[in-house]
Amino acid sequence: MTLLTQYSQIDTSDWEKLLKESPVASWFQSDEAYCFFDNLSFMEAFVVAVVEGERLMGLTMGYLQGDGGMLKKRLSRRTIIIGGPLLSKDITKAQLIAMLTAVRQLPAVKKCIYIETRNLNDYSCWRGTFEECGFEYVPHYNFHQVTTSMEAINSKLSRTRKRHIHVGLRDGATLGEATTGAEVDEFYGILSDLYRHKVKKPLPPREFFQKMLALPSAKILTVNYQGHVIGGMAYIELSERVGYEWYVCGMDEKYKTLYPSELATYAGLQCASNSGCPRFDFMGAGKPGVSYGVRNFKALFGGELVEHGRFLHLNKPLLYNLGKAAINILEKPHR
Repeated sequence: MTLLTQYSQIDTSDWEKLLKESPVASWFQSDEAYCFFDNLSFMEAFVVAVVEGERLMGLTMGYLQGDGGMLKKRLSRRTIIIGGPLLSKDITKAQLIAMLTAVRQLPAVKKCIYIETRNLNDYSCWRGTFEECGFEYVPHYNFHQVTTSMEAINSKLSRTRKRHIHVGLRDGATLGEATTGAEVDEFYGILSDLYRHKVKKPLPPREFFQKMLALPSAKILTVNYQGHVIGGMAYIELSERVGYEWYVCGMDEKYKTLYPSELATYAGLQCASNSGCPRFDFMGAGKPGVSYGVRNFKALFGGELVEHGRFLHLNKPLLYNLGKAAINILEKPHR
């Protein structure tokens, strides 16, 4: 068994083969994803892989990030593994333990307050091994939607969603795709306003979305009205397998009768279907037992509610709890 901790050590053809064969594959564990994150000025990407003989058995790709000014960044520095590790269906317990241990021991990761995997597939058969490696399982909801055809999509929509989509398109809203930096800027302005006033969670800077334009697997889908972007979605896909709703927004208060956020989500479902992806992933629907308006919004598209959870390892428990309290204070609106 061999551990690889540098991107240059990994054969990208072996990486692609594992991505095609793994039962828990996601775009977020692809070579393309690594190169995207590594090319962002505000993130630090890493990759760890385990090899048996000449076969790649598992790979973990993620990034390190902090938010805001010096104090907030120090109290929010974290390691994020979107999608969860990329695993062969027959990876052994010893191989998985070795890989997770190697991730934890990376010098940059050890400086982070916590490590979190945001699972987009079912990792239940490996849960015990994660827990042995110091990762706590944290329940978290998501929605998966069948996108084998537009008929399948429309059959799942609630009557309210069907009516809103029909009305929005009838009254002049159109669906499109950003092809210029100016259109991405319009989308980002709407998204940043949403995160600042309602979501109140960290949002990547403009650079993130501008560089998405160059990704073969990504699109910035737009909802347009009278020559302006009024909503949209940062959409990504794992070729012919899954489409992902990465970020979505709409000027719903200004254009109440056009339902831009609903049209943006519908555009993502349509894009997944047109690309031959049989499934659409809403990428999160909150915690069980906690009221969450976004979950209610997503539920009306008729997807299947799944609970694949997250794995959380605390490198610095005291700082983690202090950071949560401090960030809540820092994020409160000032009068």
